[in-house]
Amino acid sequence: MFFYKKEKEPEYNIKMTYDRTKPLTKRNVIEFIRSCGIEVKTNTKARGNKGLYQKNRIDISNTIKDDSAISVLVHEFAHHIHSKIDKDFIKNPYTLQKLFDTQDISEIKSELINVTRLTDKNSRLTIFLNAKEETSKAVKGMQNIIKKEYPDFLRSKKFPEFEKYIKNSDAKYLVKYDAIKLMKGFFFKKEKILTVKNIENDFPDMPKAFMLYIKLCSMQRKQAKLSRRINKLSKYYETPTELFARFVSGYFMTPETVETVAPIATHKFLKLLENGYYKELKDLFEIFGKKD
Repeated sequence: MFFYKKEKEPEYNIKMTYDRTKPLTKRNVIEFIRSCGIEVKTNTKARGNKGLYQKNRIDISNTIKDDSAISVLVHEFAHHIHSKIDKDFIKNPYTLQKLFDTQDISEIKSELINVTRLTDKNSRLTIFLNAKEETSKAVKGMQNIIKKEYPDFLRSKKFPEFEKYIKNSDAKYLVKYDAIKLMKGFFFKKEKILTVKNIENDFPDMPKAFMLYIKLCSMQRKQAKLSRRINKLSKYYETPTELFARFVSGYFMTPETVETVAPIATHKFLKLLENGYYKELKDLFEIFGKKD
């Protein structure tokens, strides 16, 4: 996570004198980052995030464990490096090209998205993507079962047999809503709550295929809701600076795994890293990175 306020930034001219024999610990990584002239705060809530990068400052949430904190520190430090490579990295749509020093980034971007799904398994985006995939499977499964009894059934067209049956049933409301509250009775009103989850008990005489169709409609609503959430979150998760930061922290923590899903990005990254393109990130990897 980053929060960046654009200001005139002086050229970085601190000479690296950090002890290169220190082991990989949260404390040592923080000391290294501070030696780069960056303020590190470990006693904040990081605005509800695991970590937060602002101009020359990194906040780490005081609620995360030390092993997770290392990955978060590297992630936020990658935002800092990104800001040094491209000072307009928030508004610049071509910043990913600058990060990998190439105009051809289509395959690299695809790999970085795969790295995000691999390294950020507990993110809301990944959870929603997995849920959407499971929902899609469920919808297709229901459709196939209905088609065994009604071969002409298609989700994209009307289901005349169902519409004829459901016309005079209160279950018709469940085609559009997962739950509905009805007031039944003429003189003495009585509340009746119907839900898709309880459809077998509320309508025991309904044909199984029609029950399944109502559940399918409910799953399609869930599918649409997930798509809206995914589209909204993707704008954040697929921003170049987030893709790059997750790639850097992922490769730092589990290089072999990330290289498997992102071989092109890894090859380009290591070449630029060795040549000093990523500035102090080279020092971070040389001091704390996995040794052969």
